[in-house]
Amino acid sequence: MAVGARVRRLLLAALLLLAGCAAPPADDAPPSYWRPRPGQAWQWQLSGRVDTSVDVPVYDVDGFENDAALVRTLHAAGRKVVCYVNAGAWEDFRPDAAAFPRDLLGRGNGWPGERWLDIRRRGALRPLMAARFDMCAKKGFDAVEPDLMDGYTNDTGFPLTAADQLAYNRMLASLAHERGLAVGLKNDLEQIPELLGDVDFAVNEQCAEHRECDALRAFTRAGKAVFHVEYELPPARFCPGSRRLELSSMRKRPALGAWRQACPWP
Repeated sequence: MAVGARVRRLLLAALLLLAGCAAPPADDAPPSYWRPRPGQAWQWQLSGRVDTSVDVPVYDVDGFENDAALVRTLHAAGRKVVCYVNAGAWEDFRPDAAAFPRDLLGRGNGWPGERWLDIRRRGALRPLMAARFDMCAKKGFDAVEPDLMDGYTNDTGFPLTAADQLAYNRMLASLAHERGLAVGLKNDLEQIPELLGDVDFAVNEQCAEHRECDALRAFTRAGKAVFHVEYELPPARFCPGSRRLELSSMRKRPALGAWRQACPWP
């Protein structure tokens, strides 16, 4: 900011204060949305009735299948709540399935009723994802976990590139922030250097099994949480490394019900 503009802003702030008005926000004001920090324990439950008794500060639950009353209940218990939505694949069981044009749908992704989306078509996908994020915001969620943010590494039926994925993931981050929601990077370890500044935390599956957890150190060094799960390894195999990297780690079953085995945090 030029010196003259800075002086004018300071004078305006002084005049507003003398008049009993609040000063305008600073240009470098911190974001208004939640920013989870390393070491916060979490619960990730995407199937079954949500067990609200788990004593952790962060819950990650399905945005469609849970209502505002559940979010309020968790907030009343001091929890932050993350809204899970699928951003990389179409799901035939979602209430908005008919809104997706058929030419956006690619190959199946291995899960029943799901097909990859053509993320190159950001103009068509933006209003669809905006509506999903609006749902999360209206229900009172604090953050959003967009799933399948690494379609370009899979056989989707479309010639997706890393550049396509970067542009799409940045669009998702912008949509979340515009609605006052924090946003996580789901997997997509290869693009952490490019996306670290766009997202507020990470959600990772099986980095220990695949020997990839060191890539997530960039998040914790930046003061951003990494919410991590393993499905096959026992906690004794990954918890020491998780503590070293400050990951919020636990073991879950693939169905992502209420059961969990969390790594202890010092």
